[in-house]
Amino acid sequence: MKKHIETERLILREWEDEDLEPFARMNADPLVMEYLPRVLDEKASARHMQEFQKHFDKYGYGLYVVEVKEDDEFAGFVGLKNVDFKAAFTPAIELAWRLDYEHWGKGYASEAARAVIDHAFTVLSLTELVAYTVHDNVRTIAMMEKLGMEYQKGEDFDYPALRKGHPLGRFVLYKIEK
Repeated sequence: MKKHIETERLILREWEDEDLEPFARMNADPLVMEYLPRVLDEKASARHMQEFQKHFDKYGYGLYVVEVKEDDEFAGFVGLKNVDFKAAFTPAIELAWRLDYEHWGKGYASEAARAVIDHAFTVLSLTELVAYTVHDNVRTIAMMEKLGMEYQKGEDFDYPALRKGHPLGRFVLYKIEK
């Protein structure tokens, strides 16, 4: 049986083939991808979906599709993933999210993220989650703070996949503990 979590307005579920088209459309939107190094084409989005499912299969948790109950519409993703680079705060599990632009401002991201945090601490028995973003991404920073995550002063870091000095390379780190 596929893993899923329900909230009042959302279903968080594993990925299905039909998710590729809306996922690729979201990843091609420059507004959605503003604080990421580049927009993604459909082929790259398909690779990401495969990686997301492999992560679920290997660890029992991952990045869920966020689906709106009212209309079964793909709204984006939220979930947990192992941080796959070496840093002062690793090993760690990241709380991550990305929503399609048309679903911004409706409270879906925080509703879904709260459900994932609860699942992480109560069902998976995790004790700490991290989240990080570019210094200038005020929307994501506000979301992390709204979720009760705390800024880790002095632990800002350069994202290893980007060259030193890249305009999107300096990240802030937030944590939440059980």
